[in-house]
Amino acid sequence: MATIAQIKTQLASGSVSAEELASLRADERAGVQAALKAYDRQLAKIAAGQKMLHEHMRMERALWPTYPHIAGIDEVGRGPLAGPVVTAAVIISPDFDLPVNDSKQLSPKRRQELFSGIISEALAVGIGLRDNREIDRLNIYRATEQAMADAVRHLRLQPDYLLVDAMTVPVPLPQSKLIKGDARSASISAASIVAKVIRDRLMDMYDQVYPGYDFIHNAGYGTAKHLAGLAQHGVTPIHRLTFEPIKDYSKL
Repeated sequence: MATIAQIKTQLASGSVSAEELASLRADERAGVQAALKAYDRQLAKIAAGQKMLHEHMRMERALWPTYPHIAGIDEVGRGPLAGPVVTAAVIISPDFDLPVNDSKQLSPKRRQELFSGIISEALAVGIGLRDNREIDRLNIYRATEQAMADAVRHLRLQPDYLLVDAMTVPVPLPQSKLIKGDARSASISAASIVAKVIRDRLMDMYDQVYPGYDFIHNAGYGTAKHLAGLAQHGVTPIHRLTFEPIKDYSKL
């Protein structure tokens, strides 16, 4: 008879037949039944993720027969007081199987895990960026548009169609502007994760360059620690001078 430790290892590997499962369910040992409950919970979690992804790819499935290469596009960083706006364009295939979601709904650890998977599984990933100086020169909306266009141009595959989160990209391609697109499209969700991870890494680096503003925790948003840093240290070269309250601090 297999030990409980051996059974746990077997269940964790997923290499268990229907006959073996039936035998284990008849095993009255408490440890075996606890292991089976954990196994069932994991299966339910996987099934829920697959169902969510199936729903999440509904728009892509409707478009793929006509447009084989659909790029989902999203941005991160329109609201912060410091740092760039970062955009990503991601083209996924019909067999894409990562349970992506709106990046804001995910933990940092889970975003990192999915980021690695997206980079490996996506057909193409493009990145766009506009720094604070471009944001001040163009305004945040225009700068984001230009960064999105850059992300499209940086794709190694030419997209046939764009799915864009709440914006229009200034490129000559058919596209759909989706409100809350990161909750409606898997490719937009993937783009939101890629853009978020890249921007967070940039802001972590800036935290080392410009200590005292807590960039590693606030990503440039106007938190209490960030505002306290502004009051104590003043404006840095990565602050957006056209944003309040940076305008006031830059006059001091």
